[in-house]
Amino acid sequence: MALGKAGSSLNAELNRLAGTTGKADQGAANAYASTSGLGLIAALNKKASGARQPSAYKGLNAICNELASTTGKSASDALRSINV
Repeated sequence: MALGKAGSSLNAELNRLAGTTGKADQGAANAYASTSGLGLIAALNKKASGARQPSAYKGLNAICNELASTTGKSASDALRSINV
C-alpha cells in the first residue's frame, strides 16, 4: 500500500488509484470507479456513491475530498492521501 507522491498531477494520481498508466483523466477515473464512458466528475461521484444522481454530483475538489475522507484540499492533494 502506498500514498501518492508530493507534487504529482491529478492525472498521475488518478492513474495510480486505478492501477493504470498513461490514461487520460477520464479514462483513469472510469477505471478507478469501475465504470465506463462517464465523464471525470460522474465517474468519481459514482465511485463515492453508486446511487448518487447527477443533480447531487459534487465538484472535483469536493468529490476527491470525499473519496479521501479529507476536507479543504485540492483534488490532487486529496487523492494523494488515499492509500492503495
